[in-house]
Amino acid sequence: MLVYSIPMRNRFRGITVRQGVLLEGSAGWGEFCAFEDYSDAESAPWLACALESAQDGWPAPVRSRIPVNCTVPVVSAERAHAIVAASGCSTAKVKVADPGSVLASDLERVAAVRDALGPSGAIRVDANMAWDVDEAVVAIRALERAARGLEYVEQPCRTIEELAAVRRRVDVRIAADESIRRAEDPLRVAVAGAADVAVIKVAPLGGVRRALAVAEACGLPCVVSSAVETSVGMAAGLALAGALPELDFACGLGTLALLDGDVAVDSLRPVDGWLPVPAQAPAPDRFADFAADPETTDRWLTRLDRVRGVLEHAGRTF
Repeated sequence: MLVYSIPMRNRFRGITVRQGVLLEGSAGWGEFCAFEDYSDAESAPWLACALESAQDGWPAPVRSRIPVNCTVPVVSAERAHAIVAASGCSTAKVKVADPGSVLASDLERVAAVRDALGPSGAIRVDANMAWDVDEAVVAIRALERAARGLEYVEQPCRTIEELAAVRRRVDVRIAADESIRRAEDPLRVAVAGAADVAVIKVAPLGGVRRALAVAEACGLPCVVSSAVETSVGMAAGLALAGALPELDFACGLGTLALLDGDVAVDSLRPVDGWLPVPAQAPAPDRFADFAADPETTDRWLTRLDRVRGVLEHAGRTF
């Protein structure tokens, strides 16, 4: 078990350093990196995903490569333009509605992304549940004008009922993310009337096989997105995208650009907007460059041991 700590290029989801544990098993490597504000119970699916990768491997893919979007954090319009221009992707996901930010800055960022992509590129925005219904409607309409067309808006509000209300009032697709992965039972959450797209993340849903079951239960077109993992964890997301029966949208799996480094020499970074579907996770052969300090290592291993207890109680052995 190896604990890593990698600085982030920009603040993202309120953090500036990404940390986690890499696990080696008979099938290869897995990654446990549940965000530290997650409870042990919420973190248990992340460990189940890591164990699947390390011990069981993944289902056979139905495609060999995955189209991906670039991710634009809450940065200046100039920086957003540079990120998109350098990415090689034809789809961009733009973070909006960050705490302390204003809509005018989001509009400038989105307009800059449109300029970088050109008229044929696709722009999607992610509000991370920041708005109420009326705020969402106003913001979405303004963002759609600034973007000169939005592919979809991800999780504009917190509840499924709010998503449904927004969906009735705007002409832009609504995507559900937190409503699925943080539901008490993602296999039974009813999002079909509230959203047009399901965003699924392999680690919070408990691994490739369980995420495939969630995707089938949703009954919606799916976008596979990352949780800002290293290449070890990203490989599981690619395995999920590779195994989905249908894949109508570019996936949010180009997020290694958010990290200032990677644990693998064979890093899973997009080329011309595409990533291959790997047979297994790459080995963390650059781990020594990003090894966590002893205090961080002890904290993560203690946390992993607690979360392992949750899984064992649920019938999964480590």
